Amino acid sequence: MGASSRKNVSSDKLFYKIGELSEIAELEPYVLRYWETEFPFLKPRKNKTGQRVYTRKDLEIILQIKNLLYKEKYTIAGVRNKFGESTTRKNTVSLKTIHEVRRKLKEILSILK
Repeated sequence: MGASSRKNVSSDKLFYKIGELSEIAELEPYVLRYWETEFPFLKPRKNKTGQRVYTRKDLEIILQIKNLLYKEKYTIAGVRNKFGESTTRKNTVSLKTIHEVRRKLKEILSILK
């Protein structure tokens, strides 16, 4: 079943409804809805009729969550921490970069004065 559902992933498709995503990820829709309540970083948009609309990025996140929970045996809290760590690391790097740019701009300003 895994190989056949992979064929349904269209690289040019921008959005997926919950049923399509459920089929691709081989998860029941109620699992996806539950994960939305447990993982704050998983927030699909809703269209004008209120249906969940998932992006390619959402699909990738869902597949990562599924792997962590089902294959690597993480807990829900463990997955939250894992995603939180990667977010924190990105923010830390960004803050370092911002501080460095700010320092250099101050140097330039003092030279111009």
